[in-house]
Amino acid sequence: MWGGSPGPLGAKAPPRIDGNAMASLSQKDLLSVEQLSVDDINLILDTAESLREVSARPVKKVPTLRGKTVINLFFEPSTRTRSSFELAEKRLSADILNFSASTSSVSKGETLLDTAHNLEAMAPDIIVIRHEAAGASHLLGRECRSSVVNAGDGMHEHPTQALLDALTVRSVKGRLEGLKVAIIGDITHSRVARSDTILFHKMDADVWVCGPPTLIPWDFDKLGCTICRRMEEAIDGADVIMMLRMQVERQNEAFVPSTREYYNFYGLTRERMRLAKKDTIVMHPGPMNRGVEIDSDVADADYSVILNQVANGVATRMAVLYLLSGNAGLKLKRSSR
Repeated sequence: MWGGSPGPLGAKAPPRIDGNAMASLSQKDLLSVEQLSVDDINLILDTAESLREVSARPVKKVPTLRGKTVINLFFEPSTRTRSSFELAEKRLSADILNFSASTSSVSKGETLLDTAHNLEAMAPDIIVIRHEAAGASHLLGRECRSSVVNAGDGMHEHPTQALLDALTVRSVKGRLEGLKVAIIGDITHSRVARSDTILFHKMDADVWVCGPPTLIPWDFDKLGCTICRRMEEAIDGADVIMMLRMQVERQNEAFVPSTREYYNFYGLTRERMRLAKKDTIVMHPGPMNRGVEIDSDVADADYSVILNQVANGVATRMAVLYLLSGNAGLKLKRSSR
Protein backbone atom coordinates (compact mmCIF):
# COMPACT_ATOMS: atom_id res chain seq x y z
CA MET A 1 0.00 0.00 0.00
CA TRP A 2 1.08 3.57 -0.58
CA GLY A 3 2.27 5.32 2.57
CA GLY A 4 3.53 8.71 3.62
CA SER A 5 7.11 7.92 2.65
CA PRO A 6 8.48 7.79 -0.91
CA GLY A 7 6.65 5.15 -2.92
CA PRO A 8 7.76 2.70 -5.61
CA LEU A 9 10.72 3.87 -7.69
CA GLY A 10 11.10 6.90 -5.44
CA ALA A 11 7.80 8.55 -6.37
CA LYS A 12 6.16 10.68 -3.75
CA ALA A 13 3.30 8.53 -2.51
CA PRO A 14 -0.38 9.45 -2.45
CA PRO A 15 -1.74 10.20 1.02
CA ARG A 16 -2.49 7.19 3.21
CA ILE A 17 -6.17 6.35 2.94
CA ASP A 18 -8.15 5.82 6.11
CA GLY A 19 -10.61 3.07 5.24
CA ASN A 20 -12.67 3.89 8.32
CA ALA A 21 -13.08 7.51 7.27
CA MET A 22 -14.61 6.61 3.91
CA ALA A 23 -17.43 4.30 2.92
CA SER A 24 -17.92 3.01 -0.66
CA LEU A 25 -17.51 3.97 -4.36
CA SER A 26 -20.93 2.42 -5.10
CA GLN A 27 -19.39 -0.71 -3.58
CA LYS A 28 -16.89 -1.23 -6.40
CA ASP A 29 -17.61 1.05 -9.37
CA LEU A 30 -17.29 4.61 -10.65
CA LEU A 31 -20.47 5.08 -12.67
CA SER A 32 -21.43 8.73 -12.15
CA VAL A 33 -20.53 11.94 -10.35
CA GLU A 34 -23.91 11.80 -8.63
CA GLN A 35 -22.74 8.85 -6.54
CA LEU A 36 -19.73 10.73 -5.15
CA SER A 37 -19.66 12.73 -1.95
CA VAL A 38 -17.56 15.86 -1.48
CA ASP A 39 -15.06 13.82 0.56
CA ASP A 40 -14.85 11.24 -2.24
CA ILE A 41 -14.12 13.93 -4.82
CA ASN A 42 -11.44 15.53 -2.67
CA LEU A 43 -9.83 12.14 -2.05
CA ILE A 44 -9.65 11.37 -5.78
CA LEU A 45 -8.25 14.83 -6.55
CA ASP A 46 -5.67 14.63 -3.76
CA THR A 47 -4.56 11.19 -4.97
CA ALA A 48 -4.37 12.42 -8.56
CA GLU A 49 -2.22 15.37 -7.52
CA SER A 50 0.25 12.98 -5.90
CA LEU A 51 0.25 10.67 -8.93
CA ARG A 52 0.96 13.55 -11.32
CA GLU A 53 4.58 13.37 -10.19
CA VAL A 54 4.82 9.82 -11.53
CA SER A 55 3.81 11.03 -15.00
CA ALA A 56 6.47 13.73 -14.91
CA ARG A 57 9.43 11.44 -14.14
CA PRO A 58 11.75 9.85 -16.72
CA VAL A 59 10.76 6.39 -15.42
CA LYS A 60 6.99 6.62 -15.35
CA LYS A 61 5.88 3.12 -14.35
CA VAL A 62 5.10 2.00 -10.82
CA PRO A 63 4.08 -1.55 -9.81
CA THR A 64 0.83 -0.53 -8.11
CA LEU A 65 -1.48 -2.61 -10.35
CA ARG A 66 0.98 -5.37 -11.20
CA GLY A 67 -1.00 -8.60 -11.51
CA LYS A 68 -4.28 -6.75 -12.16
CA THR A 69 -6.09 -6.99 -15.50
CA VAL A 70 -8.01 -4.06 -17.02
CA ILE A 71 -10.29 -4.38 -20.06
CA ASN A 72 -10.98 -1.24 -22.10
CA LEU A 73 -14.42 -1.80 -23.61
CA PHE A 74 -15.02 1.04 -26.07
CA PHE A 75 -18.12 1.02 -28.27
CA GLU A 76 -17.64 4.62 -29.43
CA PRO A 77 -14.68 6.38 -31.08
CA SER A 78 -12.33 8.03 -28.61
CA THR A 79 -8.88 9.60 -28.70
CA ARG A 80 -8.18 11.45 -25.44
CA THR A 81 -10.20 9.26 -23.08
CA ARG A 82 -9.06 5.92 -24.43
CA SER A 83 -5.40 6.95 -24.73
CA SER A 84 -5.53 8.49 -21.26
CA PHE A 85 -6.93 5.32 -19.67
CA GLU A 86 -4.38 3.15 -21.49
CA LEU A 87 -1.49 5.33 -20.34
CA ALA A 88 -2.84 5.36 -16.77
CA GLU A 89 -3.10 1.56 -16.77
CA LYS A 90 0.39 1.09 -18.23
CA ARG A 91 1.96 3.50 -15.76
CA LEU A 92 0.39 1.49 -12.94
CA SER A 93 1.77 -1.75 -14.52
CA ALA A 94 -1.63 -3.34 -15.18
CA ASP A 95 -2.20 -6.00 -17.83
CA ILE A 96 -4.43 -4.51 -20.54
CA LEU A 97 -6.92 -5.90 -23.04
CA ASN A 98 -8.25 -3.37 -25.55
CA PHE A 99 -11.65 -4.27 -26.97
CA SER A 100 -12.96 -2.72 -30.19
CA ALA A 101 -16.64 -3.20 -30.97
CA SER A 102 -16.13 -2.97 -34.73
CA THR A 103 -13.90 -6.06 -34.79
CA SER A 104 -15.76 -8.09 -32.18
CA SER A 105 -18.81 -10.35 -31.99
CA VAL A 106 -20.93 -7.26 -31.27
CA SER A 107 -20.83 -6.62 -35.02
CA LYS A 108 -22.40 -10.08 -35.41
CA GLY A 109 -25.31 -9.31 -33.12
CA GLU A 110 -23.96 -10.24 -29.67
CA THR A 111 -25.53 -8.23 -26.84
CA LEU A 112 -23.59 -5.93 -24.52
CA LEU A 113 -24.35 -8.16 -21.55
CA ASP A 114 -23.21 -11.33 -23.31
CA THR A 115 -20.03 -9.58 -24.36
CA ALA A 116 -19.40 -8.45 -20.79
CA HIS A 117 -20.08 -11.92 -19.36
CA ASN A 118 -17.69 -13.50 -21.85
CA LEU A 119 -14.98 -10.99 -21.03
CA GLU A 120 -15.56 -11.40 -17.32
CA ALA A 121 -15.01 -15.13 -17.70
CA MET A 122 -11.39 -14.15 -18.37
CA ALA A 123 -11.26 -12.77 -14.78
CA PRO A 124 -10.49 -9.07 -15.30
CA ASP A 125 -10.27 -6.85 -12.24
CA ILE A 126 -11.59 -3.65 -13.83
CA ILE A 127 -13.69 -2.96 -16.94
CA VAL A 128 -13.56 0.55 -18.43
CA ILE A 129 -16.56 1.08 -20.70
CA ARG A 130 -17.64 3.77 -23.16
CA HIS A 131 -21.00 3.20 -24.83
CA GLU A 132 -23.47 5.21 -26.88
CA ALA A 133 -26.38 4.14 -24.67
CA ALA A 134 -27.03 5.99 -21.41
CA GLY A 135 -26.98 3.55 -18.52
CA ALA A 136 -24.75 0.95 -20.20
CA SER A 137 -22.11 1.24 -17.47
CA HIS A 138 -24.78 0.93 -14.76
CA LEU A 139 -26.00 -2.29 -16.38
CA LEU A 140 -22.48 -3.73 -16.28
CA GLY A 141 -22.04 -2.54 -12.71
CA ARG A 142 -25.10 -4.54 -11.65
CA GLU A 143 -24.21 -7.67 -13.60
CA CYS A 144 -20.42 -7.91 -13.34
CA ARG A 145 -18.22 -8.88 -10.42
CA SER A 146 -15.39 -6.77 -11.83
CA SER A 147 -15.14 -3.10 -10.97
CA VAL A 148 -16.69 -0.93 -13.69
CA VAL A 149 -15.54 2.57 -14.67
CA ASN A 150 -17.82 4.72 -16.79
CA ALA A 151 -15.77 6.35 -19.57
CA GLY A 152 -18.90 8.00 -21.02
CA ASP A 153 -22.41 6.62 -21.49
CA GLY A 154 -24.51 8.27 -24.16
CA MET A 155 -25.72 11.74 -23.15
CA HIS A 156 -25.71 10.79 -19.47
CA GLU A 157 -22.34 11.23 -17.75
CA HIS A 158 -18.56 11.27 -18.12
CA PRO A 159 -17.35 11.21 -14.49
CA THR A 160 -13.59 11.00 -15.00
CA GLN A 161 -13.73 14.01 -17.34
CA ALA A 162 -15.45 16.04 -14.63
CA LEU A 163 -12.86 14.93 -12.09
CA LEU A 164 -9.93 15.91 -14.32
CA ASP A 165 -11.62 19.24 -15.05
CA ALA A 166 -11.94 19.87 -11.31
CA LEU A 167 -8.29 18.90 -10.81
CA THR A 168 -7.25 21.35 -13.53
CA VAL A 169 -9.24 24.21 -12.01
CA ARG A 170 -8.04 23.48 -8.48
CA SER A 171 -4.42 23.28 -9.65
CA VAL A 172 -4.64 26.76 -11.21
CA LYS A 173 -7.05 28.53 -8.86
CA GLY A 174 -6.18 26.75 -5.63
CA ARG A 175 -9.84 26.07 -4.85
CA LEU A 176 -13.22 25.23 -6.36
CA GLU A 177 -15.63 26.80 -3.91
CA GLY A 178 -16.92 30.27 -4.76
CA LEU A 179 -15.68 30.27 -8.36
CA LYS A 180 -17.98 31.25 -11.21
CA VAL A 181 -17.83 28.46 -13.80
CA ALA A 182 -19.44 29.18 -17.18
CA ILE A 183 -20.27 26.13 -19.33
CA ILE A 184 -21.16 27.17 -22.87
CA GLY A 185 -22.31 25.21 -25.91
CA ASP A 186 -24.38 22.14 -26.73
CA ILE A 187 -25.64 21.28 -23.25
CA THR A 188 -28.38 18.88 -24.34
CA HIS A 189 -26.11 16.32 -25.98
CA SER A 190 -23.08 16.75 -23.70
CA ARG A 191 -22.38 14.22 -20.95
CA VAL A 192 -19.47 16.47 -19.91
CA ALA A 193 -21.88 19.35 -19.26
CA ARG A 194 -23.99 17.19 -16.98
CA SER A 195 -21.08 15.70 -15.02
CA ASP A 196 -19.25 19.03 -14.70
CA THR A 197 -22.38 20.84 -13.53
CA ILE A 198 -23.08 18.24 -10.86
CA LEU A 199 -19.47 18.11 -9.64
CA PHE A 200 -18.78 21.86 -9.53
CA HIS A 201 -22.12 22.46 -7.80
CA LYS A 202 -21.23 19.85 -5.18
CA MET A 203 -17.94 21.66 -4.61
CA ASP A 204 -19.81 24.96 -4.01
CA ALA A 205 -18.87 26.64 -7.28
CA ASP A 206 -21.37 28.98 -8.96
CA VAL A 207 -22.21 27.21 -12.24
CA TRP A 208 -23.67 29.12 -15.19
CA VAL A 209 -24.86 27.28 -18.29
CA CYS A 210 -25.33 29.01 -21.64
CA GLY A 211 -26.22 28.03 -25.20
CA PRO A 212 -28.96 28.23 -27.80
CA PRO A 213 -32.39 27.54 -26.25
CA THR A 214 -32.71 24.51 -28.52
CA LEU A 215 -29.57 23.02 -26.97
CA ILE A 216 -30.37 23.42 -23.26
CA PRO A 217 -32.82 21.03 -21.52
CA TRP A 218 -35.61 23.07 -19.94
CA ASP A 219 -35.05 21.57 -16.48
CA PHE A 220 -31.24 21.56 -16.47
CA ASP A 221 -31.18 24.13 -13.64
CA LYS A 222 -32.34 21.35 -11.28
CA LEU A 223 -28.72 20.15 -11.32
CA GLY A 224 -27.72 23.31 -9.45
CA CYS A 225 -26.87 25.85 -12.13
CA THR A 226 -28.08 29.17 -13.52
CA ILE A 227 -29.26 29.06 -17.15
CA CYS A 228 -28.75 32.11 -19.34
CA ARG A 229 -29.23 32.74 -23.05
CA ARG A 230 -26.64 35.47 -23.68
CA MET A 231 -23.01 34.39 -23.77
CA GLU A 232 -21.88 37.79 -22.53
CA GLU A 233 -23.89 37.31 -19.34
CA ALA A 234 -22.30 33.91 -18.69
CA ILE A 235 -18.75 35.18 -19.29
CA ASP A 236 -19.10 38.37 -17.25
CA GLY A 237 -17.04 37.89 -14.09
CA ALA A 238 -16.36 34.20 -14.81
CA ASP A 239 -13.32 32.53 -13.27
CA VAL A 240 -13.57 29.48 -15.55
CA ILE A 241 -15.01 29.22 -19.06
CA MET A 242 -15.70 25.70 -20.30
CA MET A 243 -16.46 25.58 -24.03
CA LEU A 244 -18.30 22.60 -25.54
CA ARG A 245 -18.59 21.59 -29.16
CA MET A 246 -21.85 20.90 -30.96
CA GLN A 247 -22.24 17.13 -30.88
CA VAL A 248 -23.62 16.71 -34.38
CA GLU A 249 -23.18 12.92 -34.21
CA ARG A 250 -25.91 12.84 -31.54
CA GLN A 251 -28.25 15.26 -33.29
CA ASN A 252 -31.00 13.96 -35.54
CA GLU A 253 -32.33 17.39 -36.51
CA ALA A 254 -31.11 20.95 -37.04
CA PHE A 255 -30.82 22.74 -33.68
CA VAL A 256 -29.16 25.90 -35.05
CA PRO A 257 -29.53 27.59 -38.47
CA SER A 258 -25.82 27.27 -39.30
CA THR A 259 -22.41 26.94 -37.71
CA ARG A 260 -21.65 30.52 -38.78
CA GLU A 261 -24.65 31.86 -36.88
CA TYR A 262 -23.76 29.68 -33.91
CA TYR A 263 -20.25 31.16 -33.92
CA ASN A 264 -21.61 34.72 -34.07
CA PHE A 265 -23.68 34.19 -30.92
CA TYR A 266 -21.76 31.54 -28.97
CA GLY A 267 -18.20 31.41 -30.29
CA LEU A 268 -15.48 32.36 -27.78
CA THR A 269 -13.39 35.19 -29.25
CA ARG A 270 -10.77 37.56 -27.87
CA GLU A 271 -13.37 40.31 -27.90
CA ARG A 272 -15.71 38.30 -25.68
CA MET A 273 -12.81 37.32 -23.40
CA ARG A 274 -12.48 41.01 -22.45
CA LEU A 275 -15.71 40.60 -20.46
CA ALA A 276 -14.12 37.96 -18.24
CA LYS A 277 -11.70 38.48 -15.37
CA LYS A 278 -8.03 39.03 -16.09
CA ASP A 279 -7.19 35.65 -14.55
CA THR A 280 -10.00 33.68 -16.20
CA ILE A 281 -8.99 30.30 -17.58
CA VAL A 282 -10.45 28.69 -20.72
CA MET A 283 -11.15 24.96 -20.91
CA HIS A 284 -12.44 22.51 -23.50
CA PRO A 285 -12.89 18.72 -23.15
CA GLY A 286 -12.11 18.20 -26.85
CA PRO A 287 -12.20 17.62 -29.65
CA MET A 288 -12.28 21.32 -30.54
CA ASN A 289 -13.97 22.76 -33.60
CA ARG A 290 -11.88 25.86 -34.16
CA GLY A 291 -13.85 28.69 -35.68
CA VAL A 292 -17.15 27.25 -34.45
CA GLU A 293 -17.23 27.31 -30.64
CA ILE A 294 -13.72 28.72 -30.08
CA ASP A 295 -11.19 30.83 -31.97
CA SER A 296 -7.66 29.54 -32.42
CA ASP A 297 -6.16 32.63 -30.79
CA VAL A 298 -8.23 31.86 -27.67
CA ALA A 299 -7.56 28.12 -27.66
CA ASP A 300 -3.81 28.73 -27.92
CA ALA A 301 -3.60 31.73 -25.56
CA ASP A 302 -1.75 31.77 -22.24
CA TYR A 303 -5.03 31.57 -20.31
CA SER A 304 -6.00 28.35 -22.08
CA VAL A 305 -5.52 25.24 -19.93
CA ILE A 306 -6.83 22.79 -22.51
CA LEU A 307 -3.57 20.82 -22.70
CA ASN A 308 -3.39 20.85 -18.90
CA GLN A 309 -6.71 19.00 -18.94
CA VAL A 310 -5.21 16.32 -21.17
CA ALA A 311 -2.20 15.90 -18.88
CA ASN A 312 -4.38 15.82 -15.77
CA GLY A 313 -6.56 13.15 -17.38
CA VAL A 314 -3.81 10.56 -17.01
CA ALA A 315 -3.22 11.34 -13.32
CA THR A 316 -6.94 11.41 -12.55
CA ARG A 317 -7.56 8.05 -14.19
CA MET A 318 -4.53 6.60 -12.45
CA ALA A 319 -6.09 7.74 -9.16
CA VAL A 320 -9.48 6.17 -9.97
CA LEU A 321 -7.92 2.86 -11.01
CA TYR A 322 -5.69 2.84 -7.94
CA LEU A 323 -8.57 3.53 -5.57
CA LEU A 324 -10.82 0.92 -7.19
CA SER A 325 -8.12 -1.74 -7.36
CA GLY A 326 -8.46 -2.72 -3.73
CA ASN A 327 -4.90 -1.67 -2.91
CA ALA A 328 -6.20 1.37 -1.07
CA GLY A 329 -8.94 -0.41 0.85
CA LEU A 330 -11.29 2.31 -0.40
CA LYS A 331 -15.01 2.22 -0.97
CA LEU A 332 -16.63 5.54 -1.68
CA LYS A 333 -20.04 6.36 -0.29
CA ARG A 334 -23.08 7.69 -2.07
CA SER A 335 -23.63 11.39 -1.47
CA SER A 336 -26.91 12.59 -0.03
CA ARG A 337 -26.53 15.92 -1.82
